[in-house]
Amino acid sequence: MLPTCVYAQDSTKRAKLQEVEITDEKDNNFGHMYQVDGMKITAGKKSEVINVEKLTVNKATNNTRQVYAKVAGLNIFENDGSGLQLSIGGRGLDPNRTANFNVRQNGYDISADALGYPESYYTPPAEALSKIEILKGAAGLQYGTQFGGLLNFEMKQPGAKKAFTLESRQTAGSFGFFSSYNAISGTKGKLKYFAYAHYKRGDGWRPNSKFESFNGYVDLHYQVSEKSKIGLEYTHLNYIAQQPGGLNDKMFEEDPRQSNRTRNWFAVNWDLIDLEWEYRISSRTQIQTRAYGLLASRKAVGYLENYPSRTDNGGERTLLTGEFQNLTLESRILNRYTIGKQMQVILGGIRAYRGYNSNLLGKVNNGSGADFSFSDESSQVNADYSFPNLNLAAFVENIFRLTSKWSITPGIRAEYIKTQANGFYVNRVVDQAGNVIQNQKIDEQKELPRSFILLGVGSNYKLNKSMELYGNFSQNYRSVTFTDIRITTPSLEVDPNIKDEKGWSSDLGIRGNFNNLVQYDVSAFFLRYANRIGEYQYKKGNQVIRRRGNIGAAQIYGLETFAEVNILNAFKTVPQKWRASIYSNLAITQSEYTESPQKNIVGKELEYVPLINWKAGIQLGYKKLKLTYQFSHMGKQYTDATNAEDGGSSGVNGAVPTYQLMDVSISWSWKWLILEGSVNNIADAHYFTRRATGYPGPGIIPGDGRSYFLTVGCKL
Repeated sequence: MLPTCVYAQDSTKRAKLQEVEITDEKDNNFGHMYQVDGMKITAGKKSEVINVEKLTVNKATNNTRQVYAKVAGLNIFENDGSGLQLSIGGRGLDPNRTANFNVRQNGYDISADALGYPESYYTPPAEALSKIEILKGAAGLQYGTQFGGLLNFEMKQPGAKKAFTLESRQTAGSFGFFSSYNAISGTKGKLKYFAYAHYKRGDGWRPNSKFESFNGYVDLHYQVSEKSKIGLEYTHLNYIAQQPGGLNDKMFEEDPRQSNRTRNWFAVNWDLIDLEWEYRISSRTQIQTRAYGLLASRKAVGYLENYPSRTDNGGERTLLTGEFQNLTLESRILNRYTIGKQMQVILGGIRAYRGYNSNLLGKVNNGSGADFSFSDESSQVNADYSFPNLNLAAFVENIFRLTSKWSITPGIRAEYIKTQANGFYVNRVVDQAGNVIQNQKIDEQKELPRSFILLGVGSNYKLNKSMELYGNFSQNYRSVTFTDIRITTPSLEVDPNIKDEKGWSSDLGIRGNFNNLVQYDVSAFFLRYANRIGEYQYKKGNQVIRRRGNIGAAQIYGLETFAEVNILNAFKTVPQKWRASIYSNLAITQSEYTESPQKNIVGKELEYVPLINWKAGIQLGYKKLKLTYQFSHMGKQYTDATNAEDGGSSGVNGAVPTYQLMDVSISWSWKWLILEGSVNNIADAHYFTRRATGYPGPGIIPGDGRSYFLTVGCKL
């Protein structure tokens, strides 16, 4: 439901008319964004919108491959069946914790540090979402510098003019899974509110995989006047999960459900607060200012031996803790103006960010439970760092409508980044018998200030009312992260001369709707990397060392296609109570390292870039009964720049073989009652999506086998 104000204008006066509401009752659960969408400009950009509320999928587990089934080209890490963390990438971008996207909730950052540590440990539950917006590549000018673009979660909004509404969903499933989602919302006078509490727990598909989480959220918005609105949003998440560790190739072939890691634990505590002010200066000009902050931590403890087959017999564990404190101020102004007979739109904004984050890494001998402290006398702190970070930025984009059909949207972004690292690490060397032969504490201070300009341009041409061409070009940039500056994974070495990544991305596509029968979006893309950061192996004396550094230059290009056919729309005699559609989401991607100072890398494929990435499905409906079937095919991928085939005894490097998966979900509603069911991985396929270098491995992280879920809910 979209509230809007309508204005009448003639040559002598302007009068404000009554507010109206436009209600969208279509059952469409996927599309693209408007050219001007709220305080965003998307003209000429590759955009996708998932209408989460209309999906028939497993929302209780945040099942990523189902929720994002229609988004072309996404590569997904499936770390577990809990849905606690989102890990998606695409176009050659590392999926780990969605670190190559600018991840936001209702328009503000939710990751640990958008530039210094852009990993998202918090993911809002799908049951609380209204929609998910994705702007690929060229979104960097408005929201940051990332190659991936924008991923924005839009939460549900208060329901119409009702003073109180209640939604409750209870889900039970395989392997001890239980989820309870309960939300209230309403409008009382000038105040609108929405709040939810979400609890879930489970034992996991593999042994040593239990988890428990609680997520709460409050949204209060007050209409101060006809032109002004203020808002407050607060989010809290805490969870603890046992991690079963990784496997090597032989172990995976023998039994993918096995685990010999009983002492590995991971915990997250996340608190976000956002204060927002919106002011409509006139019918054509509005301003939005928001201040938001994060107070959070992530902690991991476990036996991280680089050989998964070795049994953990107790003793020392590796402990890594991270604390994140940051504040951000963002303000943007949007103005509509006319040149000739065409309406133009300009959007500008500023950003000021200050972060203070810290990491501790060391050894502890504190038993087998979830103890994340160095309090034991035998504790050894091997690294202690603080990471102050400063980011100042400004951008401007303008839609120039040259005709009623053709627009050009240039943009520019100025960035200043200062990344620092202050602390120490211990250089400890042991002999083959485990005796310490060197134990040197090294103090270290690093400061990396830099400033730069990013340029971009997009264009949009309407062939007719239901078909348009779009294209864009944008420069991109990825700052080195805290992890790149100082090592946090014991089994990995970082190149001390590591540099920021630079490059550009472009799209050229056509999208539209043919006779309300076929919805489609077909685009070609090209992405150019310089100084790409990745992992490779090199020989150091008699040892083979894994190192993280600048591998070289790379290029990624391909074709992304989406088409959905509403079958019954071809038959005018079929009653409206019936629905049937089929969809196909196919991405064909080529990747290659074109330059590298390292041997045996030029000409190799990039990490986690499958040639074929295909998802297809059938959606059926009769009145309030809906059914969705989905098929997923993911082609072979490599996990390191040398394109190693076999992970050997560690399971860390090597190929990810081709796999296929099938899922089915069904839902039925009657007045206030909702019933849903789903079966994930119907064929019980054995597969994996990643090889972890550290947590939650090291080694192969198997995907979950067949599982069943049942949801009972109500809306009052």
